[in-house]
Amino acid sequence: MKKIAVLPGDGIGAEIIAQAVRVLRTLEPQGLVLEMAEAPVGGTAYDLSGDPLPKATLDLARSADAILFGSVGGWQWDKLPREKRPEQAILGLRKELKLFANLRPAVIYPELAAASTLKAEVVSGMDVLIIRELTGDIYFGQPRGIRTNAAGEREGFDTMLYAESEIRRIARVGFESALKRNRRLCSVDKANVLETSQLWRDVVTEVAKDYPTVELSHMYVDNAAMQLLRNPRQFDVIVTGNMFGDILSDEASMLTGSIGMLPSASLDANGKGLYEPIHGSAPDIAGKDVANPLATILSAAMLLRYSLDQDAFARRIEGAVSAVLAKGLRTSDIAEKGEPVIGTRAMGDAVVAALAIPG
Repeated sequence: MKKIAVLPGDGIGAEIIAQAVRVLRTLEPQGLVLEMAEAPVGGTAYDLSGDPLPKATLDLARSADAILFGSVGGWQWDKLPREKRPEQAILGLRKELKLFANLRPAVIYPELAAASTLKAEVVSGMDVLIIRELTGDIYFGQPRGIRTNAAGEREGFDTMLYAESEIRRIARVGFESALKRNRRLCSVDKANVLETSQLWRDVVTEVAKDYPTVELSHMYVDNAAMQLLRNPRQFDVIVTGNMFGDILSDEASMLTGSIGMLPSASLDANGKGLYEPIHGSAPDIAGKDVANPLATILSAAMLLRYSLDQDAFARRIEGAVSAVLAKGLRTSDIAEKGEPVIGTRAMGDAVVAALAIPG
């Protein structure tokens, strides 16, 4: 039996996680055997214990085969010391569990092409997988801080740093992913300016020799940002560093019509992962039954595929989401003007109903 750590978190986290858990439970009579255990995380955990990532929560995550994560953060915790803020929970989990590879698929559902901020003819058919290195780069490099310089002026500094081994392992994730798709990998860097990026490009090019059937291209990050808007269908798999990936994956998510539709996976070297929607905790709509749970439900599908080797069940969930959208069911974030909308629970009900009939 596989063990899933369920960490709802803050804001809308509890509402959307509840629907994903319902979806997984719906598959149990059809042969999916899971043990699910819940624990607090983020601001909710801080309020209970004074720590956004309590030891008991971290221990549960360590013992689980995969983690289903909701969202963290909220205005009520913004004035806490940085080390106590809710966001430290997700950073801590990534670090402690060595979750170095972030996979963010950006897929446009035909029914939602008109909801994109770009013209439908530009985004229709878009299916991009962005792979972001997650535990290195400027977010974790040392030294960092704020100091007073010789002129008596404050200055902030951060260190962009990558070791060759870190680049090599994320490059392999990129190439392996491309092998399972259309065998095209675009490595994004800023090698014309940054020494870190020059090393990145050199190492990725070396790794490419082990994958002769994958077409490798390189692109500067500023051009990649433009090309995602100009012609997103040119991309199959993108692999890039932590900071560039953070920006590009959020850009790509909005091309799909709503950030509420995008799942993600953060994996270690053995396929154990943390799965979460890429949107935030949205405290302004928490408890109002309006949040879109589909990104979290699709994150549960990724969990089944990547960590539990249950691809058939993953496809069942993805098919159910497609069926629900094809019926015209919409939460407010993906509805066009004048379209009727349903709430969080009702959208969960619809996906569960689509799954109830064995496929």
